[in-house]
Amino acid sequence: MTESPLPLPAQNDPVQNKTSPEAAGKTVSRLRAADAIQAATAQFGMVTGLTPHAVTGIRSRGQGGWSVLVDVVELARIPDSTSVMATYRVDIDADGELGACERLRRFTRGTTDS
Repeated sequence: MTESPLPLPAQNDPVQNKTSPEAAGKTVSRLRAADAIQAATAQFGMVTGLTPHAVTGIRSRGQGGWSVLVDVVELARIPDSTSVMATYRVDIDADGELGACERLRRFTRGTTDS
């Protein structure tokens, strides 16, 4: 009777594969920043019903996710410089799925930060 060969170690097992980025203390982002922006604006629009006006920031998060700042017009007024704008933080996970969304601030379009 022949003996069965030993099983091969799993390629993505950080315990057995010491050269993986996770074992080295690094995170691997499966989603590029441009793809995260596209996913964030599309899913934000579907969830809130608001049309994204601009992306004003992006930051990588742990586990390959992204946090995207999206500006929207919440209340259109005439003249346009008095419209009420808002900045939302939209968190996207490494798979491009919406994880969280929250309004950070509201302001009129004609104002500047001091």
